[in-house]
Amino acid sequence: MKNISLAPRILLDNDSLIDKILSNYNLKVYSIENIKIKESDKERAVYKINTDKGYKCLKKVYYDEKTLLFIYSVIEWLNVKGILCPKLISTKKGLKYVKYNSNIYILTDWIDGRKCNYDDINDIKDISENLAKIHSASKGFFAIEGSKILISDKDYFKSYNKHFKQLIECANSAYRIKDKFSKIFLDNFDYYLNCAKESIYILSKIDFDNMGDEISNQAICHLDYVNKNLIFTPDNKLYVIDFDKTKLDCPVHDISSFLHRILKRKKTAWSFEVFEVAINSYEKIRPLTTNEYLAIYAFLLFPKKLWKVSKDYYKNIKYCNKSEYINELKSIVKYRENHEAFCNKLKELLSKKT
Repeated sequence: MKNISLAPRILLDNDSLIDKILSNYNLKVYSIENIKIKESDKERAVYKINTDKGYKCLKKVYYDEKTLLFIYSVIEWLNVKGILCPKLISTKKGLKYVKYNSNIYILTDWIDGRKCNYDDINDIKDISENLAKIHSASKGFFAIEGSKILISDKDYFKSYNKHFKQLIECANSAYRIKDKFSKIFLDNFDYYLNCAKESIYILSKIDFDNMGDEISNQAICHLDYVNKNLIFTPDNKLYVIDFDKTKLDCPVHDISSFLHRILKRKKTAWSFEVFEVAINSYEKIRPLTTNEYLAIYAFLLFPKKLWKVSKDYYKNIKYCNKSEYINELKSIVKYRENHEAFCNKLKELLSKKT
């Protein structure tokens, strides 16, 4: 059952945005461009605003003031530490947001540039080093008074074990339904089942409160550190945007999500060489402990993409476009051998560190 939002779901037109929201700032608006509108339980909107003080980014967010204060604290802290993130612009009253009809709006500079290119090895190096800088900069962090401190519960075994059980349920559905998707799924299931078993076994043995030093146990984590949120300006400065998902968490969770997004791509195809470039670049700034390497192995071993696609397919089987799901499944199993070779090499690397 979906949560019911108390905030009225009203997207303002441009005139209302100027009158109700942007009039609170010391700037003159020339034009407004809708960049993204997402209507869901976490409704948000992004606008590019042309003003007398340059282009700005207006964002309607889905969280409350206390959560915003935490995110604001993270952004301010990282900027002080030399990590470039767009700062929240103050209103005429000195506030960092505008509240209208129970909805919250924030304004930042618009960062002109290109998003990170995963096919450019120099970009991979730069963003990996920058992620290490974010984690390293966390030492001593504190949020301003009134913030809702967002801390991951770090029970990864529990969440991945839930995924594992859902994979088993998908297999049961596949045996029962026996359609084209199910045949492809079952033909490859043994390999992915073994990956999932080993992954959750390792996660069950790791104490995520004792990963090494203070930063290894808990740091500022972006948790959506993907190319669309990593912008290189024309003078090659790297900006990190969109901290909506940021929490205090184990860095390995952030690192693994970041690596998974790069490695699962068709062009990358679980390249161990790309992994080495990324992880070596990260370790130039912040060396990883053996426990952290073990956790990264467990996270990358788990068949996350197969789990998600198969879960969604069997949940929506009566209404979904089956051919699209079949093609998606084929694109996953096509790189099964690549994933297996990658995991074997990572396991070999791990054995040298223990």
